[in-house]
Amino acid sequence: MTAERGRRGLEDAIADDDDVAIAAVTAAELLVAIELAGARKRVRREVFVEEVLATLTIEDYTLATAREHSRLLAEVHRSGRPRGAHDLIIAATSVSSERTLLTADARGFEDLPGVEVRILQL
Repeated sequence: MTAERGRRGLEDAIADDDDVAIAAVTAAELLVAIELAGARKRVRREVFVEEVLATLTIEDYTLATAREHSRLLAEVHRSGRPRGAHDLIIAATSVSSERTLLTADARGFEDLPGVEVRILQL
């Protein structure tokens, strides 16, 4: 997992007074990473993920998120530049919760209208 390897990059990108949260679908992605981990990495990964989940606010998929999600889905359909389903939910969550999206994967989020993105350098 990138976050496990890039912990220092996260610390540099997030200020102490930032109100940090993750989308519920991001929590699912982190939990899948535990399920897919080999025996050697599983315990360490589970400790890391559970620490993240216990520390951060988890933003639910709400009606406001659904509205932003549908807007973004229509936009990428019209533009002919499809995006990953989870990426669009994450982007919609950031817009509906009025948060900046922090990512190491600029390609999934660049040029999405109304989405404020900060690129994480790992």
